[in-house]
Amino acid sequence: MSEHNSNKPVSFQEKLEKNIWALVLATAMIVSVGGIVEIVPLFYLKTTFEDINHPEYEELKGVRPYTALELAGRDIYQREGCYLCHSQMIRPFRDEKDRYGHYSLAVESKYDHPFQWGSKRTGPDIARLGGKYSDEWHRQHLRAPRSVVPESVMPNYPWLDNATIDGVGMEKRLKAMRVLGVPYSDEDIRTAAEDVEGKTEMDAMVAYLQMLGTMIKFQPGRDYRD
Repeated sequence: MSEHNSNKPVSFQEKLEKNIWALVLATAMIVSVGGIVEIVPLFYLKTTFEDINHPEYEELKGVRPYTALELAGRDIYQREGCYLCHSQMIRPFRDEKDRYGHYSLAVESKYDHPFQWGSKRTGPDIARLGGKYSDEWHRQHLRAPRSVVPESVMPNYPWLDNATIDGVGMEKRLKAMRVLGVPYSDEDIRTAAEDVEGKTEMDAMVAYLQMLGTMIKFQPGRDYRD
C-alpha cells in the first residue's frame, strides 16, 4: 500500500501547501485580485449613497444631520453598548420587511460616524423605531425594561434621568462631526449648548430613539437603488 502511494503523482495543491513561499505568493495574488474587483469600481461611482437630489425621490431630501440633542443621545447609545444587542440595518428580505419595515438605505447612515448597523440582535432591530411608541414608554423602558416588556433581558438605565448633558462638550462634538464631513453650520455649533441646556441623558436618548427611521417617508413599491 505504501509503495502504491509513493508512486502517486503529487498534485499542484500538495506542492503549494508544502512550499510556504509559493503559498504566500498565491494567497497574495488571490487577495489582490479580489480587492481590485471590489475597490476599483468605487472610483467610477459619484457616490455610494442613494441620490437625494434625484427628481423622482423627493422623500430622500428629508435626510439631515442630527440635532445637538439627538447627537448626544446617539453618543449615549454608543457609550452604553446598546449597539451590541440592537442592529440598525433592515436587510432586503421579505421576513425583515414584514417585521421592521422598508429595508435600510445607505443614505440613512450618511451622517453616522461610526455607523450603527450592527450584526447581532439580542433585541430587535431599531432602524424604524421612531414614532412607534410614546416618549413616556421609552422613558419607562429605559428605566425598567421588564415593566413594559416582561420577557426583556435588557439592563436597567435609571441613572439617565439624573445625568445632564454637557453643553460645552456638545459644541466640541459638533465641530468634530463637521471635520468628518457632517454639514453643521457655525450657527448649529454656536447654539449647541443652548439646545441641550437643562436636558438629561434620558431626554437625549428618547430624542435619538424617536428620530430613528423617520427622516424618509418611504413610498410603497419604490426601489431607491435605481
